[in-house]
Amino acid sequence: MSAASLYAWIATVLVGLLLLVIWLLEYDPKFQGKAATRLPIPVLSAHALLGMAGLLMWGIYLLADVDRLVWPIIADLGAAVLLGLIMVGRWIRVYRTATPHPSPGASPGAKPAVPAERHFPLSAVILHGTLAVTTIVLVLWIALFES
Repeated sequence: MSAASLYAWIATVLVGLLLLVIWLLEYDPKFQGKAATRLPIPVLSAHALLGMAGLLMWGIYLLADVDRLVWPIIADLGAAVLLGLIMVGRWIRVYRTATPHPSPGASPGAKPAVPAERHFPLSAVILHGTLAVTTIVLVLWIALFES
């Protein structure tokens, strides 16, 4: 079960990094007045850093069997989950909003201004969330019943 939790966490981080790359590619600070992102940069950054730091601590916990790391790891996961839920709540509103049409004076073929997170594939968001829930369940199971 320890290996499964590690693989689930790695997969969660990888899909999360894919979403982060998409957001970074689509984020344009010059056009934030027209289509401001609904994902605060500190929340997005902290969520990503907590996920990767937790993975590192989990790897150390599994390799070195340092039991005192269990509760800091669970606290890290809790903070990452809270930030992730905040972002999901904000993303859902952006995702449900219909894509605006280009303004009348825009050149033909111009893309309308939308927040960067509007470009997240729904399947990637669902996969990231599913992997995150799997990771949380496995980590909690190991922490509570196997350590």
